[in-house]
Amino acid sequence: MYIIDDICYAGELKEGIKVIEAKPLRGGMMLVTFSTGEKRLFDTTLLQGSAFKLLADEKIFNHPVLFHGVITWHNGEIDIAPETVYRDSYAYNSEVM
Repeated sequence: MYIIDDICYAGELKEGIKVIEAKPLRGGMMLVTFSTGEKRLFDTTLLQGSAFKLLADEKIFNHPVLFHGVITWHNGEIDIAPETVYRDSYAYNSEVM
């Protein structure tokens, strides 16, 4: 368990984690594989701020690029820290899907 900004999260904070694969899905969701081997679902529609508005364009959203373990879009104009993606994502069980 760990706490960030007075919010308690289950699990363990993963410092130094990297994204090794990011697969766009429908509705702004992404299936993300981390350097730990974990696969998690991340909802990009919950990202706040004007920098992320371009992700509503499927042509941009559907073409992420990994740069040193960070998911980027639109020639690096948009990026999100892997720790944030991990923290705000949901466990993915491929056996259930």
